[in-house]
Amino acid sequence: MENKKIWLSSPHMGENEFKYVTEAFDLNWISPVGPHLNKFEEKLSEISEGKDVAAVSSGTSAIHLALILLGIKNGDEVLCSSFTFSASVNPIVYQAATPIFLDSELDTWNMSPEFLELAIKDRITRGKKPKAIILVHLYGMPAKMNEILEIANKYDIPIIEDAAEGLGSTYFGKPLGCMSDFGIYSFNGNKIITTSGGGALISSDSEMINKAKFLATQARDDAPHYEHTHIGYNYRLSNVSASIGLGQLEVLQDRVKKRREIFNFYKTQLSEIKEISFPDEIEGFYSNRWLTTILISEDSKITKEELRLFLEKDKIESRPLWKPMHMQPIFKEYPAYGGDNSEYLFKYGLCLPSGSNMSDEDLIRIVNKIKQAFEN
Repeated sequence: MENKKIWLSSPHMGENEFKYVTEAFDLNWISPVGPHLNKFEEKLSEISEGKDVAAVSSGTSAIHLALILLGIKNGDEVLCSSFTFSASVNPIVYQAATPIFLDSELDTWNMSPEFLELAIKDRITRGKKPKAIILVHLYGMPAKMNEILEIANKYDIPIIEDAAEGLGSTYFGKPLGCMSDFGIYSFNGNKIITTSGGGALISSDSEMINKAKFLATQARDDAPHYEHTHIGYNYRLSNVSASIGLGQLEVLQDRVKKRREIFNFYKTQLSEIKEISFPDEIEGFYSNRWLTTILISEDSKITKEELRLFLEKDKIESRPLWKPMHMQPIFKEYPAYGGDNSEYLFKYGLCLPSGSNMSDEDLIRIVNKIKQAFEN
């Protein structure tokens, strides 16, 4: 019998998602307004320390709206993690601003506070004080928020906290996305919960969130006709998509529990392979383990790419860690501070299948194939 495909992180649904979507259709609430959208935002607020919430079409659009609300414009500079997905950076360029890339630390894999302050000081001496910081919590692991917030406050630079991969993670008990001027979530199909495609912008500033909702619905002014005094965007999440999100939110903690169990299973079962290491949590850090990630040592007899291809032959999807932005063809001309750490992580790192719908049989099959790869 041929083995089934094991995906890296596939979406999966339960009965409640179907129930809420059916309600939306039965009530004919299928536009970007409706009771399920309102309730979804309320439920997100409840798990985000009561922050105000604007549910939007993607995490990317949430970052874009945050930059607009912060007044980022042509010629401004925005500091950003280099070791991330391009969606964290693209909105900077949408605004004709300049991304400034910062290296990671090797313990959290997130933005280095040391490089953050170094970059701020250097940009100021060049007469270009950065206007914002986009901080990413990578693979669900919290960044060192206390140090980063201290630096940002010292220089009076606002932070957009990119928790696209971090829903359900906490930093000393505080939910990721809730410690800065703005936070963003992503509900893309591969995330820990999904709305098929979607995201959210959160803030303690209700006026800003109301403005985000206004901009996200084509900036339609309050008039009987179509009146526009601002450039708007088609960024609002639909009521139907929010219906899926309502059902998914109900099982968020179950998803986190399952993914942490998957991480622990891999770590335990692969502990005898000395060439493989796993990122550990620092005290006070609680990761949702969105994706289990590993590093293959430099002296390993097989490379991360050889392991990826070996798994692929058995229909097991794995993926290299993010290629740093300062190495990307589209971004390589922009300034970068450091880079050795993120380049190291990209060179030796691999994401393993981590979907919360994986069976014990799936996990055993993956572990056995990895062991086989290192035995050959």
